[in-house]
Amino acid sequence: MDNTVFIIDDDPSIRDALGLLLGLHGFRTAFYADAASFLGAWQPAWCGCLIIDIRMPGMDGLALQRRLLEEGCTIPTIVITGHGDVASAREAFRASAIDFLEKPIDEARLVAAIGEAFARQAETRGDREQKERIARRLSVLTPREREVMELVVAGRHNRAIAEELGISVRTVEVHKARMLAKLDVDGVPQLVRLRLGLAETE
Repeated sequence: MDNTVFIIDDDPSIRDALGLLLGLHGFRTAFYADAASFLGAWQPAWCGCLIIDIRMPGMDGLALQRRLLEEGCTIPTIVITGHGDVASAREAFRASAIDFLEKPIDEARLVAAIGEAFARQAETRGDREQKERIARRLSVLTPREREVMELVVAGRHNRAIAEELGISVRTVEVHKARMLAKLDVDGVPQLVRLRLGLAETE
């Protein structure tokens, strides 16, 4: 599910109120009454943001937040509570919460937090997709071409690469030319940029 606000709160009146409020702002929503039901449904492809209540039966909201981080979930979190305290806020922010909101929730602040969460999710997703594209491009290299690439990116000259790999300078040049052609880059600066994960989005 893309750009969905996942609301995890055991109080049906809070879920209904948030659903109505966010629906008026055009947000798509999904509801879960506890941490276990969300964990049972969650899929890595989901994106958007989470609104998690701290006090819930079973696993509380902060424990759910930690569990999701351990599972590799990158969906940004907004923590809500009717009983806020400094320790809980600190724990939520340490686990990368976007915001920590006390009930009754300020509408403008909630909408702003969701907007920030969506922006952060898009950035994270874009970074991941770019890394996957780069990994696919690098996967076409032979093991030797990969070795040559790493040494070129490290700033080694052809003669030094040849000595380290026990091959001729001419062979290094051949591997280097094939590597650049396979990766479709014009020279060493672009190769370095690609290797560091800074390639332009295609």
